[in-house]
Amino acid sequence: MPHDEDFTALVPHLPAFCAYVLRLIYVGIYWNNHHHLCYAIQRVNGSVLWANLPLLFWLSLFSITTDWMGESHLRPVPTACYGFVLFMTALAWYITRTLTAIHGDNAQLEQALGADRKGKISVVLDLTAIAVSFWQSWLAALIYALVAAMWLIPDRRIERMSLNEE
Repeated sequence: MPHDEDFTALVPHLPAFCAYVLRLIYVGIYWNNHHHLCYAIQRVNGSVLWANLPLLFWLSLFSITTDWMGESHLRPVPTACYGFVLFMTALAWYITRTLTAIHGDNAQLEQALGADRKGKISVVLDLTAIAVSFWQSWLAALIYALVAAMWLIPDRRIERMSLNEE
């Protein structure tokens, strides 16, 4: 927390603030996509419900790793750990999405989601950023922000599917 009364007191806290903004963006992205997925589901079975648990677990670690990365000013290990949590969250999301889509009554959802190139590219970029964080952690943070920016562009596949049903 800044103790001085001018804007220069905020400068040392800029990395933590940027990490916080990135965390908020990621949580918003997952919330939005999960909301769209739930809207499109026709039926849910137990495996889909249980698949949500790892997703919730990894999302709950966002705040810890984000704070660590921001407060350490992008030191390599906290930045890599942040990327690992992003990767595991993406993996948990993929499992949840896949189990939901392949459930018998959700065949249209599976068709709408298709090959999910953006999801696969995101995972590759997360893994790349984890490795890069030990070399240039600022570049890893930039890659994490790039992945978030990719997902800020709304994914309209599920919305189009829902409109076609009406």
